[in-house]
Amino acid sequence: MQEENLQEYEKNSFEMTPEIQEHYDKVREIISQEEFFERMEKFRQQESANPFLNDSGLAEMVVGELIDEEVEVISEKPEFAVDTIDKLEKGSRGVTIAGRVISISNPRSFKTRKGQEGQVCNVELKDNTGEIRAVFWTANIKLLKNVEEGNIIQIKDVDIKEGYTGLEANLRQRSTVVHLEEDPSKFPAYEEEITKIADIQPDTKVNIIARIVRIPTIRSYEKNGKEGKVASLELKDDSGQISYTLWNKNVELIKDLELEDGDTVKILQAQARERMNRDGENEITLTHWDGRIIKGDYEAPEVVQEFTPIGDVSEQKDVSIMGIVSRLQDIKLFTRKTDNSEGKLRNFDVRDTTGEIRVTLWGDDTSIPLNKGDIVKIIGGEVRFDEYTQSQYSMNTNFNTQITLNPQNLPMEVLDELGELRNELGPVQIGQIYEYDDDGIEIDIIGRILSLEDIREFQRDDGNVGTVRSATIADESGKVRLSFWNEKAEGDYEVGEAYRIENARTRLGMYSVDLNIGGNSRIIRLSEEEASAMFIPELATLEKALYDYKKIEELDEDEEDTIIIGRVIEVNDVREFDRDNGDTGFVRNIEIADDTGSIRVVLWDNDAKNEYEMGQAIKLQNPRLSLDMDNRVEATVSGGTTMLEPSESELENLPSQDELMEAIFVPKTIESLYEDDTNVHVTGTIQEVSPDKILLKRCPNCRENVDDSEDEYYCDNCGHSFDEPSYTLMIPTRIEDETGDISVTFFGKLAEELIGMDQEKIVSLVEDGYGIEDKLQDLVGVTIEIIANVSFDDYREENRLNPKKLLKKYY
Repeated sequence: MQEENLQEYEKNSFEMTPEIQEHYDKVREIISQEEFFERMEKFRQQESANPFLNDSGLAEMVVGELIDEEVEVISEKPEFAVDTIDKLEKGSRGVTIAGRVISISNPRSFKTRKGQEGQVCNVELKDNTGEIRAVFWTANIKLLKNVEEGNIIQIKDVDIKEGYTGLEANLRQRSTVVHLEEDPSKFPAYEEEITKIADIQPDTKVNIIARIVRIPTIRSYEKNGKEGKVASLELKDDSGQISYTLWNKNVELIKDLELEDGDTVKILQAQARERMNRDGENEITLTHWDGRIIKGDYEAPEVVQEFTPIGDVSEQKDVSIMGIVSRLQDIKLFTRKTDNSEGKLRNFDVRDTTGEIRVTLWGDDTSIPLNKGDIVKIIGGEVRFDEYTQSQYSMNTNFNTQITLNPQNLPMEVLDELGELRNELGPVQIGQIYEYDDDGIEIDIIGRILSLEDIREFQRDDGNVGTVRSATIADESGKVRLSFWNEKAEGDYEVGEAYRIENARTRLGMYSVDLNIGGNSRIIRLSEEEASAMFIPELATLEKALYDYKKIEELDEDEEDTIIIGRVIEVNDVREFDRDNGDTGFVRNIEIADDTGSIRVVLWDNDAKNEYEMGQAIKLQNPRLSLDMDNRVEATVSGGTTMLEPSESELENLPSQDELMEAIFVPKTIESLYEDDTNVHVTGTIQEVSPDKILLKRCPNCRENVDDSEDEYYCDNCGHSFDEPSYTLMIPTRIEDETGDISVTFFGKLAEELIGMDQEKIVSLVEDGYGIEDKLQDLVGVTIEIIANVSFDDYREENRLNPKKLLKKYY
């Protein structure tokens, strides 16, 4: 470890050059050389994106952190002599300039062409012959640490270039700044005259001291294809009030200087101009350009912001309120009628102890990161009558509205009062939803999605098509069914993930309470860290609490809230069918087994079209259990069912595929077969084949048998008329072994395998008047191995075999 630390130190160490030694000598009595280098390394890491900072600059930053160096004032000597500003020429390089500091801008950030961060600061210098702007770049800005308006400074090693408003002096990386002595013969006097707001004249530059009354949100605009930003602060002194506008990069000063309403500021070199306001009257405003904002403790009249109790608001402009965000909707897009451009709005409700009001944000304000339960301060909203809200009023924000989230330094009594309101907004436990006895009650819930159905379309009364999607969500107290409507149905949801759902509405059913998730609802997907902090159990924990894990032999019809885990032991083909609305449906049967038995699983549509492999492990969460035609329990994957991959712990007690095949497909003689035996392995020789009616004619819509017809067919079951029926190949046989005999009827694919011909060819032969009796007779004497279920034939009063697999044929 010591060797690693030494290597790290050597990697980060600096060479003690004469320039760095000069800096270190200033603080050698305070810290060791090793600590000096460590601090340099710390600054190097902090300024890693600064391409202009060198080792000398890092050393100077360390010195500046430890001591405040006194400004050295240089007397007039030949080596400090410079040309006057009026003699500077464009293109001059490495020159020395001097002047009185008239203004210093706040630093502005920028990005280089290579994407690196930098800063720039403009300083206006003036002598008795003229004025010039000196441009300080990232590496130079530290030179301004002890420079302020009114100082006389000299800058060595600058390049003179043409700027936006005339010549500019651009500092180089190694430029230096020194202070000069007063010399009225060369430099004009400087007076920091503070102008009262009421005395400001247009087209002048002024210095003011004022208190910030309001800081509206930053807004975007587009000009000449480029996007810009703007924010206008409202300022007040004892003579009046004025708007102070920041443009583009300057809006970052609000954040950089941590400006808040109520702060006092000194603003130097603000530009005044006259404009027409919204009421058609001329007014004077201020604009920030190359001036400076200094936040401090200045003398300015106190401003006590008055907030109107929400229960007392009425229709008027410039209203201020404060409360808790009690309801929040997602951002909505709309098309403006004037120019067909796209706009944005967002509604949320604010509550205090006297009432609640709907607030609408527009444009850029919709991106304010609101959350339910936030304290929000709104200064300067417009209240209007609104018959569609409970309070009969709503508030609109505008370009001059200040919106502050979770403001600092609120009185403790206000925090306690709003905190009590926040506690009333918590989500409802899902198990309590069944206590609601009215439709349309809005609630919030938090839980994990247990099941998720496919999106379904429906037609509204006006002919438009809507979409809906059902799901089940649960917490440790219970589960509830959800209906996501329209755009909410299109969400990218996942089973097992945790969600917070706000503004869900209760819907009373006959035996349950469901929740509707519509356009005003909000769905927030939670990270696992957030879910854990909210005490949402993991999916496995919820399943154990809400469902019964059942072995297949334990299942009964109509059981609910069960989980079955098994391996696929049989996969049938997908079948298509026509629905009443003309859509094509899909259905498929598979069979799964555990160590106690097997069960048929009916899959529909997308689940039916999925691929399944023999031996694949499947977990069925809440399947619908019913009896099939043979009076055996079967499982249907319905809307409330979820198919999942079992976890490793859930697979520990599930046998392998080979073990299941050996345990389930038990070889039996015909004599030993019992009614309701399943998956028996029987070997027998075909002793007879019935050639009568080997092709069953079925309705292509519902698959029920239909009678022969020379013309159009009609299904008595579903009323469907059709020209051509569907066919099902059927080969009735009887097999025997040394213990007895039993009837076996083969259908569909199994019949094709048995006879060795496909159904389509057989149908063609029969329709052409040819028979396949010879082929059928050839089956007599063939020994077969099959997997089958046993059922009782009530007509013949004997057992029969229903084959599931044809394993082998012996001739």
